[in-house]
Amino acid sequence: MKKANAIQICGTGSGVGKSVIVAGLCRIFLQDGFNVCPFKAQNMSLNSFVTKEQGEIGRAQAAQAEACRIEPNVDMNPILIKPTSDTGSQIIVRGKPIGNMKASEYIKHKKNLKSVVKGSFDR
Repeated sequence: MKKANAIQICGTGSGVGKSVIVAGLCRIFLQDGFNVCPFKAQNMSLNSFVTKEQGEIGRAQAAQAEACRIEPNVDMNPILIKPTSDTGSQIIVRGKPIGNMKASEYIKHKKNLKSVVKGSFDR
């Protein structure tokens, strides 16, 4: 099987338009005949979307999937961080909550999630 090419869109802050740009590029590439799929390894957002398999992902990735004309799934956003306070968040991995963590706890735990993210990206 041929490995898919990937491009990365970066920005210097939140709310600068990365998600909208990605959705637009997804639709353009689709219209140009490419098979496209959004992916964001880790997203911090309170705006979430529930997939058909009842998993929770970032709303932006669901909108990008719509631009690709594909069904949103948990592999498009394997780690969703939903803030619960100034220092803590609910951590959602592949659509399911694994618990609440302080930022310092998550930084230590994050290395354990590398294989989850890689698996989602590969799928």
